[in-house]
Amino acid sequence: MAVFLSKESKILVQGMTGGEGMKHTRRMLAAGTDVVGGVNPRKAGRSVDFDVPRGLDGRGGTPVTVPVFGSVREGMAATGADVTVVFVPPAFAKAAVLEAADAGIALAVVITEGIPVHDAVAFHAYAAAKGTRVIGPNCPGLISPGQSNAGIIPADITKPGHLGLVSKSGTLTYQLMYELRDIGFSTCVGIGGDPVVGTTHIDCLAAFQDDPDTDLVVLIGEIGGDAEERAAAYIRDHVTKPVVGYIAGFTAPEGKTMGHAGAIVSGSSGTAQAKKAALEAAGVPVGDTPTETARLVLARLEAERVATGG
Repeated sequence: MAVFLSKESKILVQGMTGGEGMKHTRRMLAAGTDVVGGVNPRKAGRSVDFDVPRGLDGRGGTPVTVPVFGSVREGMAATGADVTVVFVPPAFAKAAVLEAADAGIALAVVITEGIPVHDAVAFHAYAAAKGTRVIGPNCPGLISPGQSNAGIIPADITKPGHLGLVSKSGTLTYQLMYELRDIGFSTCVGIGGDPVVGTTHIDCLAAFQDDPDTDLVVLIGEIGGDAEERAAAYIRDHVTKPVVGYIAGFTAPEGKTMGHAGAIVSGSSGTAQAKKAALEAAGVPVGDTPTETARLVLARLEAERVATGG
């Protein structure tokens, strides 16, 4: 199983005919993703041929033709799509998400970075009222290895397995996926590092807790805000599966604003040490480096195996 995204997911790409949309649609197709259409009102009725390289699942090597629809609603009616991936420029991202939510799509994955915070606040509230889950913005998307890939996460750095991963950081998502490639993942979710995101650490923890195919969760946070402290409280009260954490920013110089727009530290609040302390108080071991975090995961899996006699 997987969370939020599976081999049954049918995906539209808003902005597919742009440069980034074309490049990453091709990569998603190579990963075996069922991309059923693009959305561009100025190119409705056309189609795009993708010369797809052979992916890990053997798919690819021949052109794949993807139709372009004038709206998300039209694409959903024609294809049964239930996911959209948004690659449109920041100025048009709010309208794209509102359109998707109005159409009643289940999941909108917003890759676009640089979206004004007031736009993100508006479209998150609107999507929530319409029942559309938003992942992002400013995120790498999510992947259920061997099943589907919605976004820009490389599909060839890991394999299917029983780890879940939720991360603020795109780069660290990739690194931990690679470090733990011999174990593999059920789903990896890059939630984005902006101050306002649609899907949180807690949302993903709840989904992984309920997923019978996820045995352990890797949680990646970063300096700034209090999302990791809130996740620690949720883990303490609601999560029975083992969780291992990593916080980016242990070496960040004091008083500097770094990285994502959400990485704003006020006094001792929001520091890597404060987040580590909160997670460890909830029983979550936290690595000081990604490599050490991977070792902690392996050690916890071995301890679980011994404890259960597996």
